[in-house]
Amino acid sequence: MIELTPILDKESKTPLYIQLADFIRREILAGRIKPKEKLPSKRNLAKHLGLSLNTVQGAYEQICAEGYAESRPRSGLFVKNLDHDLFQDRVSDQEPVQHSTDVKEDVLIDFNSGKIDTEHFPYKAWRKLAVQSLYEDSGELFHMGHPQGEPEFRRQIVKHIYASRGVRCSADQIVIGAGTQVLIGLLCLLIGREQIYAIEDPGFHRTRTVLEDLGVQVAPIPLEGDGINLKVLNQTHANAVYVTPSHQFPLGMVMPISLRMGLLKWAEEKGAYIIEDDYDGEYRYKGKPIPSLQGLDRNGNVIYLGTFSKALIPSIRISYLVLPLSLIKKYGEHFTIYKQTVSRLHQDTLYHFMKGGLWQRHLNKMRTLYRKKQRTLLAAIQSNFGNKVRVIGEHSGLHIVLEVICRMEEPELIQKAMNAGVKVYPLSIYFNEPLERQPPKILLGFGALSEQEIEKGIMLLKEAWGL
Repeated sequence: MIELTPILDKESKTPLYIQLADFIRREILAGRIKPKEKLPSKRNLAKHLGLSLNTVQGAYEQICAEGYAESRPRSGLFVKNLDHDLFQDRVSDQEPVQHSTDVKEDVLIDFNSGKIDTEHFPYKAWRKLAVQSLYEDSGELFHMGHPQGEPEFRRQIVKHIYASRGVRCSADQIVIGAGTQVLIGLLCLLIGREQIYAIEDPGFHRTRTVLEDLGVQVAPIPLEGDGINLKVLNQTHANAVYVTPSHQFPLGMVMPISLRMGLLKWAEEKGAYIIEDDYDGEYRYKGKPIPSLQGLDRNGNVIYLGTFSKALIPSIRISYLVLPLSLIKKYGEHFTIYKQTVSRLHQDTLYHFMKGGLWQRHLNKMRTLYRKKQRTLLAAIQSNFGNKVRVIGEHSGLHIVLEVICRMEEPELIQKAMNAGVKVYPLSIYFNEPLERQPPKILLGFGALSEQEIEKGIMLLKEAWGL
């Protein structure tokens, strides 16, 4: 689902709902929001932007009244299919209105947590293997393959996740899929849409959106010091829980062994499933990698979810599930009718990339590179902000959370940063309910930035926030 990030001027005489409607209209006319695309729910957008539901409701009613979008019962709000040829001469007239002379949208430094370093990707080696996959076996890979994914590729995954994460499985338990959201949708069908799914709060908003869009009942569980609150989880009737134990998203804590064992006990007693999303378990900067929950499980209650997006390239869209035997049996009986969603050519290319040792070499190089970038980020924060901020979740992954000790609120921090050419991201969108009054927190991703860009970005933030 799309994310809308307008810059709104609360001091302007133009009502906020009109400013928001103007922004959405411009995005549609410019083609940045595509026809038939679903707009965020009113509740999620209001939370994301720090606006009231009435403001978002007014904006949505305005663009619907003007014919740019339509509301579909029980489905949401969708952009209409416009004849853009009729609007080409008018798009230039719809440029953003600068409500304040110091507002600008030029992004110099983007602390996006979803981006990675592509400059050091082994293009030549990948290109050679991709061409090899294209021509080998006289085009056999052009036909539809196994619904679970290429068998040889799945065997390589088995070797990798056992060696690196302690995951114990066979290739027959692995299902390849085009990204986490696709696989979460499949899991809902496997486990059952009538079940209750617990999720971390705060947690990964894209998973929460999939669950909500599928119509399942979601039970947000708050976090305590080291991870999900087991006491609250036990008070629910959840039949499955989605967790990120090796690097909680977004706060970054690592679930300790005592809590891991408690969570496994909960699953065993309830006959429930744990969905373990190990989205960036490769990148840990202090101590050894944390063993997976799946490797500790002896009762078939853990579903392991992994991805190549953070360690390779996001656009390749290759993720995978490791299903316990009970679910792989159900999958084989009812779900092999679903075709494989990942290109066989990409699967074959990655298979050869892993088999030839290039994957492990690339991973080792990127660990070293990201460790240096993270050190640069932490040093820049310390030298520029000192005790005016608090860093959260700095032991793993490609992002940190920055708690800013000031009188400004999250939207103002983000807007002032944008005015200085720095794009930072809100933490509030990952919470199920609006936060109580507390110091604002900003999410900073550093994977795609150079060390020089990181240092410059932090200096610009200091100036923008006046700290």
